[in-house]
Amino acid sequence: MMFRASRNQVLAAVLGMSAALSSVPAHAALFSDDDARQAIIDLRKEARDRSDQQAQQLQDALSRLENNQRAQLQLAGQIESQQQEIARLRGQIEILTKQVADTQQAQKDIYLDVDTRLKRLEPQAASIDGQQAMVDPGEKRSYDAAIDMFRSGAYADAIPALSAFVRQYPQSPYAPAAQFYIGSSQYALKDYKAAIAQQQALVKNFPTNVRAPDALLVIAGSQVELNDRRGARTTLERIVKDYPGVPAAQTAKDRLELLK
Repeated sequence: MMFRASRNQVLAAVLGMSAALSSVPAHAALFSDDDARQAIIDLRKEARDRSDQQAQQLQDALSRLENNQRAQLQLAGQIESQQQEIARLRGQIEILTKQVADTQQAQKDIYLDVDTRLKRLEPQAASIDGQQAMVDPGEKRSYDAAIDMFRSGAYADAIPALSAFVRQYPQSPYAPAAQFYIGSSQYALKDYKAAIAQQQALVKNFPTNVRAPDALLVIAGSQVELNDRRGARTTLERIVKDYPGVPAAQTAKDRLELLK
């Protein structure tokens, strides 16, 4: 725009000078024409310089814009890279957190399992023939399994199971009852001599046990079955004498009346 305005001004000046040529000498006209040409040349040079300057300024602006764009792209790339790294670290933190939680839960499970196992091994309170006693869990399970055979009428199976229990736990609070049911199983199987021997051992080893008078009743019954009425009477009289006031004593009295 600046170039066009200068050219118009030059043309106007040229036309003005042309109009004046008729009134000036020839050598003056030639001088003025040279000046006009030089002015046009100068104006053209100035226009080119300004155009080059503006082009350079534009080029510089474009370069700065491109540099800014590259910087922004680099910054955006760095931000994205950092965001990816943060996401990766968060993922690792979540994994580690879960691993820690799983480890803690596993430890709790182990402690609980160990505690449960220890409790299974700890003595437990049990009521045995009306008396409170402490027994090992394994001891109780073994006795319960053997006595269940007797209660179900499997006397042939109950005898070895109860005998094994007595051998394994000779000092067990269940031992007197186990020996009693061994003799009772032998009586049920009509092995009267074995029943007598078993119950006599019980009375000898545990004379104050609540099972002792009942053991004597089994002995007396076995003696009757073996036709040893005198021995049966002696056994029943012992019950009445040594264990007065217990239900077995009254039963012994009733049976003595039958033996008269």
